[in-house]
Amino acid sequence: MSIESILTAVAPITVAGVVTVSVGYYLIKNDIDKYFRWRFAGKKDERTQLFALRLQAHERLIVFVERINPSNLLLRVYMPGISVPELQAAILNEIRSEYQHNVTQQLYVSERIWNVVRKLKDDTLAMVNNGVQSLPEQATGMDLSKKVLQQMAEIADNPYDLTLDLIKKDIHQLF
Repeated sequence: MSIESILTAVAPITVAGVVTVSVGYYLIKNDIDKYFRWRFAGKKDERTQLFALRLQAHERLIVFVERINPSNLLLRVYMPGISVPELQAAILNEIRSEYQHNVTQQLYVSERIWNVVRKLKDDTLAMVNNGVQSLPEQATGMDLSKKVLQQMAEIADNPYDLTLDLIKKDIHQLF
């Protein structure tokens, strides 16, 4: 057999194969397109949901920082005639409760942001406890409030504002 006779015999089979594959492709093309649209749309929906969760976590941490800021916290928990131990307990309980309410947000923010927020919480607790220790025994809740606000005024850069700025910068990196 010569090469010409082989090519003459194979050519119709090759043409038939190409025609069959082409017809098959056009018959299932819509199904293939639907599959890939569905497959990639699912990924996009997942990313959209994750983005929404991350944005919500940042929002909740902003609210947390605002709520534990002594200037806001003292307005919320102070009551006229409250004693130092009662005010201290109310403040510490409020901070811990807020923290526990937001602890899962660490899943959606950077480790750096979470560490800063956690340190701010710990520093706020320490500031209140240090304020109590520096007061005389006959001090009132008003004295503790003044002491804590005085300590805040002595800090050159407000740590609550710095934390809020850091969270906002982190949010802007998401966009």
